[in-house]
Amino acid sequence: MARHRGHAATEGPQPDRHGDRSRQLQNRCRRRQGHRRGAPVRGLQRASPLPGVQRAEPSAWRRNLAVCIFGSFTTVLGMTVLIPFLPFYVEELGVHGHAAIVEWSGLIFAASFLASGLAAPLWGRFADRYGRRLILIRAALGMAVCIALAGCVQTIWQLLGVRLLTGLLGGYGSGATILVATATPKERSGWALGMLSSGIMAGGLVGPLVGGVLPEAIGIRATFLAVGGVIFIAFVATVLWVEEPRRDATRTTVSRPWAQVPDRRLVGGLLTTGALVTLATFSIEPIVTVYIARLAGPGAHVTLLAGLAMSATAFGAAVAAPRVGRLTDRHGARPVLIASLLATSLTLVVQALVTSGWQLVGLRLLMGVAVAGILPAVTGAIRHAIPSHVAGSILALNTSALAAGQVLGPLLGGFVGAHLGLRVVFAATALVTLAGAAMIGRLPRLDRSAGGP
Repeated sequence: MARHRGHAATEGPQPDRHGDRSRQLQNRCRRRQGHRRGAPVRGLQRASPLPGVQRAEPSAWRRNLAVCIFGSFTTVLGMTVLIPFLPFYVEELGVHGHAAIVEWSGLIFAASFLASGLAAPLWGRFADRYGRRLILIRAALGMAVCIALAGCVQTIWQLLGVRLLTGLLGGYGSGATILVATATPKERSGWALGMLSSGIMAGGLVGPLVGGVLPEAIGIRATFLAVGGVIFIAFVATVLWVEEPRRDATRTTVSRPWAQVPDRRLVGGLLTTGALVTLATFSIEPIVTVYIARLAGPGAHVTLLAGLAMSATAFGAAVAAPRVGRLTDRHGARPVLIASLLATSLTLVVQALVTSGWQLVGLRLLMGVAVAGILPAVTGAIRHAIPSHVAGSILALNTSALAAGQVLGPLLGGFVGAHLGLRVVFAATALVTLAGAAMIGRLPRLDRSAGGP
């Protein structure tokens, strides 16, 4: 009995090996789960490990992206809605004669883009100092007021002044690009910028359609007021729902942002590539209608085919941009840029060889798919290569470079088409995009972040 009690006493304090092993496995599982829970998850905030605590709402960058897409769509729509009826509005304001109407229409349409390109660096510095959200609020309110004022002018000079003011006070799309590029996780920036690019392209696509339908129903002046009201909704959404990451209070705006860029050769090459692509794309715009008229011959629906050809590029880019953005996130900017630039060059060469208007429409659609990922990839690569405290200033330089391409492209395209032939314009722009591909291939640090977070 004593022996049994002694044996029991000896065995009593012995650990339960099976229980210990089970507890060790449970603790190991808890540690693994805690590690997974603490790891960054794309698009989601960290889940609360405590029972009874509600999960955090989705990351603010997704909400920012949604509002920026809507705001960019409405503001670009407001910039392009006047394309179909601008000559009629110019004539209503007292300009007579075909040549004078054409000249004034071109000047008024280009005025806002020129002013926007010149003002972009200033607003970029302002964004670095006071915040990107404030820039969006300012741009949305300025655009809403200016677009509405365009429906109240009484002279052609007043309309020109309002368009210049629209460019100076606008720039929602460029401000949204800066906010999305700086506030989105870097591993999702390609997709996010692609989605934003789709919104901008869609605004440019829908704007002329609205401008062709709405004035027939409510009149030209009421159309401006209605579009201004829609942009005001974007202003309210920006005020209520756009959030900006907290800024480091110790950071101040530097006097020379370009000097803060670690690799100026890399960023300069990216800026040049963006300008070249925009120049190549916009150089075709002035000659599309004339080119289709020569291809289709008399009696064809030239205006319809020209509208389809110009819209096809925007449609293809809007559809393909998010998908190409994902490829950029997965494989890096260099292969996407080189492949896109080479594909764009190929489509341009083939456009010079078409024999019918419908062939041109199809190729313009393919060209939209080819160019879809170029500008978002350029913007994302620039963002990865620069410190955060100068991101607004440098990305604003990118906006100015794109605006330069938008202004110079039509001028060069019209000059080459008038003196060397329409087909030469396509071949020349193909060489321009090939030069961009060669430039990207010579940038050694493209896929490595040279800047700060």
